[in-house]
Amino acid sequence: MSLEVLGITVLMTFLFGYIIVGAIDFGAGFFNAYSLLTGKEHILTNVIQRYLSPVWEVTNVFLVFFFVGMVGFFPSTAFYYGTTMLVPLSIALILLAIRGSYYAFETYGASGHKGYSFMYGMAGILLPASLSIVLTISEGGFIDMVNGQPVLDYGALFTSPLTWSIVFLSIAATLYISAVFLTWYADKAGDRDATELLRKYALIWSLPTIITAGGIVWELRSHNADHYNQLLGLWWMFALSGALFIGTVYLLWKRHNYGLAVWLLIGQFALAFYGYGIAHYPYLLYPHLTIHDSFTNPAMATALIIAFILGLGLLIPSLYLLLRLFLFNKDYVKGRKKDEHA
Repeated sequence: MSLEVLGITVLMTFLFGYIIVGAIDFGAGFFNAYSLLTGKEHILTNVIQRYLSPVWEVTNVFLVFFFVGMVGFFPSTAFYYGTTMLVPLSIALILLAIRGSYYAFETYGASGHKGYSFMYGMAGILLPASLSIVLTISEGGFIDMVNGQPVLDYGALFTSPLTWSIVFLSIAATLYISAVFLTWYADKAGDRDATELLRKYALIWSLPTIITAGGIVWELRSHNADHYNQLLGLWWMFALSGALFIGTVYLLWKRHNYGLAVWLLIGQFALAFYGYGIAHYPYLLYPHLTIHDSFTNPAMATALIIAFILGLGLLIPSLYLLLRLFLFNKDYVKGRKKDEHA
């Protein structure tokens, strides 16, 4: 395996971690806000708040690693994506600030304030939508070179069906992933009402997720034929992903083994995510930029790979301890520790 392939594989792993952990966090915020607006906070808020409290600070670690690594491994991405992504990434930073401010207002202001919760929930849904624009741009056809400088064609970007297919998938997948995980979490807490409501949300959002995923493949056929043809060559990965999707939905429908449903869901998205990335090889930005002509020098690459693997080696055990000590601690998950300190 070349250094270029190893480097992009490490970055994709961090990005996948952010997609899963971030989706659970973003969706939880949305469901919390939705429950407040619909008068169902007595069902969901306690379970969701117990999840959000210990994990919200961890989520963005994956994103920071990814962005630092992308510029470190592939410096030319800063030239092509730096100016073109200025507006979408600025919006994403504002949304991240709103989400961070929520905790300050919730802690030092009026707890349970509907306005704060609504802003937090909407920011969580809009954040993956704004970041997903990068995937659309990477497919090519939206950047023009003017006097040697990349210029983003916003008209073409926002009128492209591919753009909206990816945006809608990011929203639907966020809510689906979050609802499946929170169903498991609520079941572990022994909260039957919350489990049933979240299970309902998971089943509802499963259909838009699979439809929009298929829509992206369909749009790629006309937008980027090279990527589409390579996707077809990896049909078995997407077939396995579809089988795991059916397994997840089946377990939810039968109200059986929600923990296994979560692992099937992670496997489903891992196969689809890595399959999509492999089919995009070797391009970082079609057709301008590949992983080979933009790679850093070997010494820097080796140092970055070692640092990122060590970072991943620290991050995964930290997440495991977080899950054991808080999220799936028998007392914490049932809210007993919170009651004792109240």
